[in-house]
Amino acid sequence: MDNLAVSMQGITKIFNGVKANDNVDFNLRKGSIHGLLGENGAGKTTLMNILYGLYQQEAGDIYINGSKEEISSPIKAISLGIGMVHQHFMLARPMTVVENVMLGQKSRRGILLDTKETATELKELADKYKMNIDPYSKIWQLSVGEQQRVEILTAIYQGADILILDEPTAVLTPQEANILFDMLRHMKADGKSIILITHKLEEIISIVDEVTVLRDGELIGSKLVDEHTTKEELTKMMVGRDVLFNFDKNQKAPGAVKVELKGLSASNDKGLPALTDFNLTVHEGEILGLAGVDGNGQKELCEVLTGLRKADGGQFLFKGKEVINQPPVFYINSGISHIPEDRMTTGLALNWSLKKNLIIKKFHKAPFSKNGLLNQKAIDAYWDKCQKEYQIKANSGEDHARALSGGNQQKVILARELDDHPEMVIANQPTRGLDIGASEYVRQKILDARNDGAAVLLVSADLEEILQLSDRIAVIYDGKIMGILPAGTDTNTIGMLMMGHKQEEKA
Repeated sequence: MDNLAVSMQGITKIFNGVKANDNVDFNLRKGSIHGLLGENGAGKTTLMNILYGLYQQEAGDIYINGSKEEISSPIKAISLGIGMVHQHFMLARPMTVVENVMLGQKSRRGILLDTKETATELKELADKYKMNIDPYSKIWQLSVGEQQRVEILTAIYQGADILILDEPTAVLTPQEANILFDMLRHMKADGKSIILITHKLEEIISIVDEVTVLRDGELIGSKLVDEHTTKEELTKMMVGRDVLFNFDKNQKAPGAVKVELKGLSASNDKGLPALTDFNLTVHEGEILGLAGVDGNGQKELCEVLTGLRKADGGQFLFKGKEVINQPPVFYINSGISHIPEDRMTTGLALNWSLKKNLIIKKFHKAPFSKNGLLNQKAIDAYWDKCQKEYQIKANSGEDHARALSGGNQQKVILARELDDHPEMVIANQPTRGLDIGASEYVRQKILDARNDGAAVLLVSADLEEILQLSDRIAVIYDGKIMGILPAGTDTNTIGMLMMGHKQEEKA
């Protein structure tokens, strides 16, 4: 055990009678980067929250550098040299970097703040690990990648030799992810021990020394990672079966332009510009992937195209006709389907039955109603058809939508939005929060809609998804299109546009 920074043995954690972790072992070698891999709900974050003192286990022991420890709180974890950077940053945006780091720390100057001394120490640490952070910058002035570096810097400043990173690249461009990985390699060389929670297989293969795989709260296994490790091998450990990574896209030429956006502008919920002079076309039988870091106008764009938000100006031409600023029912009746980014609030009525959710857009139409009365027999038959065709796992069509897993909730939305062969599909983050198996299914259904002739606008922060499915790739930054790229464009080129570098105009 001398070479282990962390040894977790037989960890069990129970929530409401369900075992989130079931007798799990986890070992982190000193001076290594260890990937913790698993589908959503596999128990990865729960296990690390136990290590960080946010939860306490019902059974099992934890050893830090060979000593058995009771980690009762994050304060205890920090005192043991454990730091954690959460997926959603915990920074005070109006304050400076140094002020954020000092929060909760005891000043060495009594009742006076030791801001200058702390800033000097932070600058030395940042330079050591090539973080390029100004201690006096306000958090709101920093990019997402820089904010993440502040979180890591804070943990190291507090004395962390064991660093837990939860889905660290979820909000980063490819370039920012590469900068992060270079930093982690410097930390590893300096003797730090790092745990990377992720579901991105490329990250595991590119940076970690060892990987542990969890499935349904149980340990599937651990293995060293080398040049012979493959995505297929790790996927099989995660899911228990083979998964498609390359889809048959049916390489037929797209048809005529079905959707054209000209000079579109819109504001966000604060009244600030979200889209500015936005121009885009989508063809019949085409998937146009819209790549970009979250928060650059994607949400507002999807809402404008579905009648959920008014545009401030510009044109939205659908099959050659101007349709901007119509009510949602107009777009529904025009054959425009919407897979929203938040299935829990926008996509489903959680307290309604699955049957009602399926017919929510057409309950007033035949065969589901006649003379103002619902036709229960037709509704039951439609549920049976959709459940079978879309492989929805539910006890009954009378189950409430909230009772389903995320993957099955998304299948209900897919059935509702795709079963009527729409003319246009707006798919906003369609696989967010889904495991690999469910993501594979959703992506295939989107491809099927494209092959059926739909014009598909695929909005995704997952570059792998964009590259797998798209016929063309548009990149959005600060509410503007930075460029349109062909399928198969390398991630570095896409990443430069995602950072705001506009595509050079061809002569």
